[in-house]
Amino acid sequence: MASMKLGSKPEAFRREGQTWVCTTGLPSDVTIEVGEISFLLHKFPLLSRSGLLKKLIAESTSEDGSSSILQLHDVPGGAKTFELITKFCYGVKLEITALNVVSLRCAAEHLQMTENYGADNLIGYTESFLNEVFSNWPDSIKALETCEEVQNFAEDLHIFSRCIDSLAMKACSDPDLFNWQVTGRNDAKNQEEHELLNGMSCESKPQSVGDNWWFYDVSLLSLPLYKRLILAIESKGMKSETIAASLIYYLRRFLPLMNRQSSFKDTNHATIPTTSEADQRGLLEEIVELIPNKRGVTSSKHLLRLLRTAMILRASPSCKENLEKRVGAQLDQASLVDLLIPNMGYSVETLYDIDCIQRILDHFMSIYQPASLSASPCITEIGTLIAGVDTLTPMTMVANLVDGYLAEVASDANLNLSKFQALAVAIPDYARPLDDGIYHAIDVYLKAHTWLTDSEREQLCRLMNCQKLSLEGSSHAAQNERLPLRVIVQVLFFEQLRLRTSISGWFFVSENLENSQNPRGNIGPSGSCQVDSAETTENVRERLLELEKECSSIRKELQKLTKTKKSWSIFPKRFGFRRKSGSSNPNESNNVNTSSSVNKNPNNESS
Repeated sequence: MASMKLGSKPEAFRREGQTWVCTTGLPSDVTIEVGEISFLLHKFPLLSRSGLLKKLIAESTSEDGSSSILQLHDVPGGAKTFELITKFCYGVKLEITALNVVSLRCAAEHLQMTENYGADNLIGYTESFLNEVFSNWPDSIKALETCEEVQNFAEDLHIFSRCIDSLAMKACSDPDLFNWQVTGRNDAKNQEEHELLNGMSCESKPQSVGDNWWFYDVSLLSLPLYKRLILAIESKGMKSETIAASLIYYLRRFLPLMNRQSSFKDTNHATIPTTSEADQRGLLEEIVELIPNKRGVTSSKHLLRLLRTAMILRASPSCKENLEKRVGAQLDQASLVDLLIPNMGYSVETLYDIDCIQRILDHFMSIYQPASLSASPCITEIGTLIAGVDTLTPMTMVANLVDGYLAEVASDANLNLSKFQALAVAIPDYARPLDDGIYHAIDVYLKAHTWLTDSEREQLCRLMNCQKLSLEGSSHAAQNERLPLRVIVQVLFFEQLRLRTSISGWFFVSENLENSQNPRGNIGPSGSCQVDSAETTENVRERLLELEKECSSIRKELQKLTKTKKSWSIFPKRFGFRRKSGSSNPNESNNVNTSSSVNKNPNNESS
């Protein structure tokens, strides 16, 4: 830390209780009271340096020459600073540092210690040293912290703004480039900084270590000083991502809740906060207002932790709404574990805050779903055409996220059907390439809510499209006893339809291959065309055999269901199934056939 040494005389003062006494041997002729401390001094050294003291001494001197008593309770820096002022007036050795120069400069201005009252006066010395302080980072930080002690005086003398501007300029520059000294780090500080920065790598644009070098130092400032400095740094052109990272770093120092996971599975224990809940709440609300309102500058992980912390601290509704909108604007970047916010309401109905996620999702949809798409359902191709690739990709990511969230919360017995449905239907149909995710969530909900009526179960299953289940999903659904019978039959029907389409496709490919390899029936000398065609035909027949086996397996499952459930009369009309003509055997009516079914002897080569 830089310093300036003034004076050459040895120490000439001693303290006796609440009184400072000059030890020069001459009797004191003026007493100056500063707060609870009294200084027994001499008039001449004081009036020869201070215009204010010269005036006050002249006004208080009586005709009989008795000792004067002055009160200087409003001197900047109080008794501690006035002690240094006294030493300067007497020529006693003193040291000016970054920790006392601001109060000395303000006190010197207040006492009118200009060149008119002695050459090389204190205003000149302190002003010269302030320029030296502002030339390096660590001394500027120390000087800024002391500005709070004499805030009004420092504002009037522009010391506050000069210090802020100096720090902001340095924060926006590379310290190595200008050979600036920055605060040294011991191992403990390094460890603390590493822990606070850990987790910030998920920011949209990860910052290099060089960009973060000033985070620790400014995080030691009080909120008013930090807020003023961060606004100045932002005005100097600092990247929004770096500003946001510094704000999160600052919060993580003072809000232990920011360093905890949001789910019930978290076993980490936050440290006991050193500030009250009201102070933490005020800090959170002010910092949230400072975070740049731009997509991606703060990770969804940190935004959701801010939201959870705001709920615990009972922050203002506007603060929570602000955070919900920020999360909604980049919901596609969130992870499932961060969305699992425990319900902290007074009347807890569900384990997790479903209503909060619903509001976040609604805000996302208001941004990414065009009005034309929200008004009517669209298939995937139309959705891609209208919404565009840039819109569809976030929408698909959010669809997967919501399906995963629904599967997590579906096991909550207190989650009513309407809230589950509201979250599910908020996602447009075109955003789900496959419906396996929503099917899994429905299955978990049915398992945890066994008391649902048949009508409610069918209503729930309408959330998924049986045509968009994968082969694995269809196989599971076809054997799922929790699903309504109508849904199981739909799954079987569409799976059989898929098999028919696959078989037709294989025949089409086989025919085209044969025609392309032997367009005019010409056979080469080696007979290669016949060999290739025979191999292709054989491969198609092997694939056909596999598909026929799968189709036969589905038919057996269908027949098994018809033997146990007696409500099949609706299916011939609904799906186009028909009984064999002229059949009088009632059991034969259960044989389901379609015009597209293939049921030939695998050994018959005529196919």
